[in-house]
Amino acid sequence: MKKKDHKETTKVEKNKVVDLNTDNQKPIEQDGAIASDEEVLELPIEELPVLDEKQLLEAKIAELESANKEMNDKYLRLSAEFDNYRKRTLRERMELTKTAAESVMLSILPVTDDFERAMHSIEQGMDFEATKEGILLIYNKFKEFNKQNGITEIEAVGKSFDTDLHEALTKIPAPSEELKGKIIDVIQKGYYLNDKVIRFAKVVVGE
Repeated sequence: MKKKDHKETTKVEKNKVVDLNTDNQKPIEQDGAIASDEEVLELPIEELPVLDEKQLLEAKIAELESANKEMNDKYLRLSAEFDNYRKRTLRERMELTKTAAESVMLSILPVTDDFERAMHSIEQGMDFEATKEGILLIYNKFKEFNKQNGITEIEAVGKSFDTDLHEALTKIPAPSEELKGKIIDVIQKGYYLNDKVIRFAKVVVGE
């Protein structure tokens, strides 16, 4: 009987921690359990954050709707500004075209007046030389008008044929070797408007 009691006593002692400073002896398993309970008590369950998936989705949807509304407002403003710019530019272009046409017409009216006076003189039986001089004066005035408005004649006779400037209506045998591939005659004059060809010269080319 004594040996059995000794074994049981030894088994109990292995599961205990002896505190030399106190008379209390705590089992190891109980001590660990108490520590875990203290850690849990530090964060009460009612204070732990609760993640509500529905609320998170609703907040995200509200954020996206706000961003979409802001972008839509910016798009509408930009669209309105561009439409106003387009209309203003179109109106200014139309006004510029009208003003340019008005300027050209005002410049050509004196030439028209000279033609009317020349026609009146012819009807009154004015002599040929005076009529010729009057028509030559009108012609020179009209050439000056063209020059002031950037219209210049394309040189053709004696020049090499150039498809960027000339339009060949026909070809004839060249009167000399030097005139082969050159322009012999001009059927209709061509003109530049500043540096742009507005009418090709219709010519006869030697071959």
